[in-house]
Amino acid sequence: QVQLVESGGSLVQPGGSLRLSCAASGFTLDYYYTSWFRQAPGKEREWVSCINGFNGNTYYGDSVKGRFTISRDNAANTVPLQMDSLKPEDTAIYYCTVNARGCSEDSQTYWGQGTPVTVSS
Repeated sequence: QVQLVESGGSLVQPGGSLRLSCAASGFTLDYYYTSWFRQAPGKEREWVSCINGFNGNTYYGDSVKGRFTISRDNAANTVPLQMDSLKPEDTAIYYCTVNARGCSEDSQTYWGQGTPVTVSS
């Protein structure tokens, strides 16, 4: 069964860190682009970061560049997202996606169920 499961979301204080994980089952992430998107209440969905499963190249949105790090654990078939220097505006539901064609969202994008992140004091 093909499945994507996110984990690691939590409540954290501004300036803190969280590590999200995207675990895949039923297929190998090596052959896909894995992206993280997020959606805050009342806002449009935003692309956060992406990793190319073939060569490991990484990409980041301007709002998280320098603070978030995407990586891959081939042995565990997971894609972690390390989030540092968190800000209240990072509060959102974070979704993991895979797509064989690229980092962008399209009709071929497969979504996980999301994990909530709240940055608040």
